[in-house]
Amino acid sequence: MKRILDCRGSDFRQMGRKELKQAIRAAEGRTILAETVVTSQPLLPEVSNPEVMKAFGADMILLNMFDCFNPVVNGVESYSIFQPNATDSEVDEKIIQKIKELTGLPVGINLEPVDPHANSLEKLHSLPEGRTATENSLAMAKQLGCDFICLTGNPKSGVTNEKIEQAITLANKHFGGLIIAGKMHNAGTSGSVFDMNAFSRFAEGGADVILFPAPGTVPGVREETLAKAIENVKNKGALTLAAIGTSQEGADEETIRAIALSSKRAGVDIFHIGDAGFSGMALPENIQTLSITVRGKRHTYIRMAASALR
Repeated sequence: MKRILDCRGSDFRQMGRKELKQAIRAAEGRTILAETVVTSQPLLPEVSNPEVMKAFGADMILLNMFDCFNPVVNGVESYSIFQPNATDSEVDEKIIQKIKELTGLPVGINLEPVDPHANSLEKLHSLPEGRTATENSLAMAKQLGCDFICLTGNPKSGVTNEKIEQAITLANKHFGGLIIAGKMHNAGTSGSVFDMNAFSRFAEGGADVILFPAPGTVPGVREETLAKAIENVKNKGALTLAAIGTSQEGADEETIRAIALSSKRAGVDIFHIGDAGFSGMALPENIQTLSITVRGKRHTYIRMAASALR
């Protein structure tokens, strides 16, 4: 067993759900997860956003707006570099594998537990099944080779805590990889983002990682409040993630540093940085700042420099 700090591509290729969770736990609050919108034009046309995020210190790659039944990631050719003559049907199924080959990192996707009866604050979007948390999409996420899923909601999606809880049960049955669950913001609904009872139910229902909004990202989420919630779910065996999912990923580096230190003091295991910078990902220097803040330059530079082939 290794800390995720010490894991390279060859280690991640051998990891399942249990091993990845233990590697994150062993790193003691020094894991960086970066998110990108797969439908956006890449920040740099010559390379994909997942490659840029890895190059600036990310340990895990989260794909947002990924459709399991139409698996496309802009900037990534979907054939495997080890199997360039794949058929059309094989091409679709190898997109996740290709990103793993390019980055050497675990790759996951968002699936949204949409509630059609949600009390909405605004007009909600209609999502294809491949982006929602259903039995079929979860099974397809497994088939595609996703290492983890994040059960959460984008703006105007209508995701509720009740539907997240139900999706955790489905994911344990049909997916089998690492499960992250929680809301970064209200997702267009009038429910509470920070619901202590919901967090407990997520952990008791089998989520591996409980997602919270980081202090300073959603109004009213304070470091002290987050620390209490983290202690509660950790006592139930879950890990924790603090999300910067309110477009502050495009703020200045000092803002990122302040949010990171507050989250670290609260006891977070994984530090998430969202996709609302430029071109569907955080500003690269903000990913690097987040990494340096929570684990220093040594571990940051090692992750930045390590080849995917190691």
